[in-house]
Amino acid sequence: MTTRNAAELPSRGEICYTVGTLPVVGFPKDGKDHWNSMASSAVNSSAAPADPTILPRPAHSISRSQIDENTLKVLYRLHRNGYQAHLVGGSVRDLLLGRTPKDFDIGTDATPQQVKKLFRNCFLVGRRFRLAHIRFGRDQVIEVATFRRHPHPDELPEDPEEHGTFLQNQFGTPREDAFRRDFTINALFYNIADFSIVDHVGGLQDLENRRLRVIGDPGVRFAEDPVRMLRALEFSARLGFTLDPETLDAITGKAHLIAEAASARVREELLELFRHGVGAEVLQRAQSLGLLQPLMGGYQPGESTFKLLASLNQHFRTPGSVDEAMILAGLFIDRFWHKCPVQASLPINEVLLSAGHLLTPYCNHFRLAHGLRHQAREMLVGCYRFARGLGHRGQKRFLLNPETPRALEMFQLWNQANGGDPALVEIWKKALHTGHEPTEKPVRPPGRRTHHRPRRRRRSKNDLARG
Repeated sequence: MTTRNAAELPSRGEICYTVGTLPVVGFPKDGKDHWNSMASSAVNSSAAPADPTILPRPAHSISRSQIDENTLKVLYRLHRNGYQAHLVGGSVRDLLLGRTPKDFDIGTDATPQQVKKLFRNCFLVGRRFRLAHIRFGRDQVIEVATFRRHPHPDELPEDPEEHGTFLQNQFGTPREDAFRRDFTINALFYNIADFSIVDHVGGLQDLENRRLRVIGDPGVRFAEDPVRMLRALEFSARLGFTLDPETLDAITGKAHLIAEAASARVREELLELFRHGVGAEVLQRAQSLGLLQPLMGGYQPGESTFKLLASLNQHFRTPGSVDEAMILAGLFIDRFWHKCPVQASLPINEVLLSAGHLLTPYCNHFRLAHGLRHQAREMLVGCYRFARGLGHRGQKRFLLNPETPRALEMFQLWNQANGGDPALVEIWKKALHTGHEPTEKPVRPPGRRTHHRPRRRRRSKNDLARG
């Protein structure tokens, strides 16, 4: 075990750490992404130091004041009861980089059942991968996972159908758990026992070099879980890190495997890209590496698609949430214009059919709900109406459609991304406002309406009996 003495460490006023003979450096909070540059790194191999690198509290910048209060409660209770308790995953990485973690996950050597005995607000979830969820209030859930390991071949059960559950629930040590993770920068542990950082896989050095590296052989790890290729591009874009050369080569060679990933999981990962504001960059990089088509069911972007997706990134950043229907429309609007050019003056029914046919293969691939496809189709048709201008049949009914304001947002983003005329958008905004104004009902003149024939009363059965 490699432990640094206090005398060898830099002052607490510096944001720093020491790994081997590396110089003491600081971590910038926000790094620019350099897609075309790669750090000159050593060849990635599965070899790792026999002992972990441990940074005592004075050697790093993580403070307990940066950690959620309820997360600290869980860590302390596990530690007081004799269990190991580590902050794990992306939260340690983000804290070292000066970023605010989205959530905090905990790793422990306590089994899920042992965790449940310690916390009355604990619920065990997962059939194949047992986890403990500790709830605080209505909204907060802290995930506690037992350290796992890869089983030995002779430990596998005879029935192949049981291998999946068996593989996911073999408990191990923190070091064994670190080597099961995807990237070195995501395998750092914060030990609540002495407030130290524990690094088993060289993640601290990769953080300093701003390099993204897969743990183990990238080709093997991507074959195990092809979605890791998309996550590699996501982390590279979000953190401004360069991809390890072996990782880049493995993505190019294994890109076709991502077509076998579960569509629901890929769909969620795609939405996560836009939640973090990197959808345009990641998808454009995926296209250059041959990953985009197998990732999205053969999807082909248009010439100006990525410009619009970049505008959507900025658009979603303000509310902090994404609109999947708007993303879907943005993916296909460039091809929509080729099928339905405004100059052709096509009937709206034909435009509706064309938009529906364009969206259907993608929606079927990801098993999207019909309502979502309907919203995206209405946005595309709305953009067509906006582009051809005012004064066409059905305009009043179109302005009263509840989907029209979202379509106008989409048209405005497309117009800005392609250098269109902003005056056209302003004209439609005024027309939309006017179209929603209530009109006064005509006042009926007093007196009996004699121009209508009085309504005859139907004869009942009693009337018929009386003759």
